[in-house]
Amino acid sequence: MERKGILGRKLGMTQVFSKDGKLIPVTVVEVEPNVVTQIKTVETDGYEAIQLGFETKREKLSNKALKGHVQKANTAPKRFLKEIRGVDVSKYQLGQELTVEVFSEGEMVDVSGISKGKGFQGVIKRYNQSRGPMGHGSQYHRGVGSLGTMRPMRVFKGKKLPGHMGHVSVTMQNLEVIAVLKDENVILIKGNVPGPKKSLVIIRSAVKKQDVKNDKVELVSYATEKPQEIEKVSNETEEKTVSSDETLADDTNTSQENAE
Repeated sequence: MERKGILGRKLGMTQVFSKDGKLIPVTVVEVEPNVVTQIKTVETDGYEAIQLGFETKREKLSNKALKGHVQKANTAPKRFLKEIRGVDVSKYQLGQELTVEVFSEGEMVDVSGISKGKGFQGVIKRYNQSRGPMGHGSQYHRGVGSLGTMRPMRVFKGKKLPGHMGHVSVTMQNLEVIAVLKDENVILIKGNVPGPKKSLVIIRSAVKKQDVKNDKVELVSYATEKPQEIEKVSNETEEKTVSSDETLADDTNTSQENAE
């Protein structure tokens, strides 16, 4: 199966409901139209890939090199330029725009991004190590512990120590595309993807499940179904009100007849 990809911006997470009553947690990824800014071939570059430009920025913020590069594709300077390898370059043209319709519902994708940075952290948070006794006499609470044997008189490479945590490239594999909203330029992906809100993510075809495509999930659309439900509920309420008024009037007449 041919690989494909697109750049987007993570907006956050929400949940949708299928018509069979299942709740599906999804990540909302905004995908503005990507522009093919460069096509790399085996003859010129040694491998095949396309370079995509995402998110237009002002020319004042770009240098001459970037302006000259994107001018070949007849487009404005872009904030992000990323390569997608393994694609059939014969199907792409310089300056071509790629939209959310690159992917369809049910496809499996891999999503890459930069994970949330957590700063300098200790071994308990960074590597899930256990702490020591919290009694006052132990004198060992959240420390690293033993750093190795006495014999080499040094710390071995790779020892798990406190340090910088997060802000690394992470790829979540085998995620399902739940919905593609063309008008809103949005893709709903089942599960979580790496990175904070408003961060750049790269959506590619799944490597491990290239030929897998699930059935499209029918989602509940409140924009179209809610007014009908409101009208239905209002009609039922009016019928109940009319019937209750008639019953009350009948009871009143009956009580008056009995009193006479």
